[in-house]
Amino acid sequence: MILPVAGGGTYSYTPRTEPSSFVAGGAPLVSRTVFSAAHVVADPYADTSPDSPAAVDWDSTLAFRRHLWSHGLGVAEAMDTAQRGMGLDWAGAAELIRRSAAEAKAVGGTIACGAGTDQLTPGAHDVATVTAAYEEQLALVGEAGAQVVLMASRALAAAASGPEDYLAVYGHLLRQATEPVVLHWLGPMFDPALEGYWGTSDLDAATDTFLDVIAAHSDKIDGIKVSLLDAQREIDLRRRLPEGVRCYTGDDFHYPELIAGDAQGFSHALLGIFDPLGPLAAEAVRVLDTGDREGFRTLLDPTVELSRHLFRTPTRYYKTGVVLLAWLAGHQSHFTMVGGLQSARSLPHLARAYELADGLGLFPDPGLAATRMRALLHVNGVAQ
Repeated sequence: MILPVAGGGTYSYTPRTEPSSFVAGGAPLVSRTVFSAAHVVADPYADTSPDSPAAVDWDSTLAFRRHLWSHGLGVAEAMDTAQRGMGLDWAGAAELIRRSAAEAKAVGGTIACGAGTDQLTPGAHDVATVTAAYEEQLALVGEAGAQVVLMASRALAAAASGPEDYLAVYGHLLRQATEPVVLHWLGPMFDPALEGYWGTSDLDAATDTFLDVIAAHSDKIDGIKVSLLDAQREIDLRRRLPEGVRCYTGDDFHYPELIAGDAQGFSHALLGIFDPLGPLAAEAVRVLDTGDREGFRTLLDPTVELSRHLFRTPTRYYKTGVVLLAWLAGHQSHFTMVGGLQSARSLPHLARAYELADGLGLFPDPGLAATRMRALLHVNGVAQ
């Protein structure tokens, strides 16, 4: 296969022939709670534009969730991996939550769903309006029967005048929670509109405010999901958590070491990279369940190069590589994304993602993956 490189030129790559060895089933994961944030499958036949409401292929989208559940992973639904706020509007997210929660109930899968404020129209909103929007989404997730992931809000970041507003809004919402929620701190590398979340761009001060919220309402918080791509900051933060509050790593650069942990603790996981890595990640955690940290790292450490490639700057476009790999792996019939986001990464970037994933043995049918990658390259002018 001929693959392109950035700046011009090509090189020859020989695809694997051995299929992935990961099979569904196996013992439940016990030493860590592991969620994969899951992508949505677009409807390729919908006549849409980037400004249109999302057109979702519901059958393929739900089939992918069943794939993750079959390997023992939980599904984190309607998160940024599902293009929330980047192609998937609130109407689409609400329908996704309802359908996925019902499917989880039908198959016995674990599910947590994002609640935010993205039903608000663009523009300025006061804090009371933002709070009411959160309440609406919290109610929908609760009615669907899913655990809540309380997502960071662009509208709150714009409306808040300082840490006090965050303390007031989150305090109000957590007092209403009927079941423990997961608080999600999503860094600006994933969404630039969240710069200065918790009332300041000083991460030390922001961490203090975040911990104040947690300390005041620890009985309503199952855990926190931290997506700052800073391993030491996450370790320091998890060591300051009240007893009983978990840390779910969202660090797609350092997840093996954070999940493995140290003598003072470890992180659970809620990761977008576990969308393409789901079967391998589940197998690694089962090894960790036996107490074999070295075996766990041996399986998971080699995946970091692929993850860092997919999540390279601008990080928020990692979804494009995730969906590419789902197509190459045979989980969907096309490489089309809601909002046209399949165009958000360059051809050399996608080619390298394919090479790294193939090298890891991620594809159940490497021949199918190679055929599809050749077709993508050919239509983009790379002679095969």
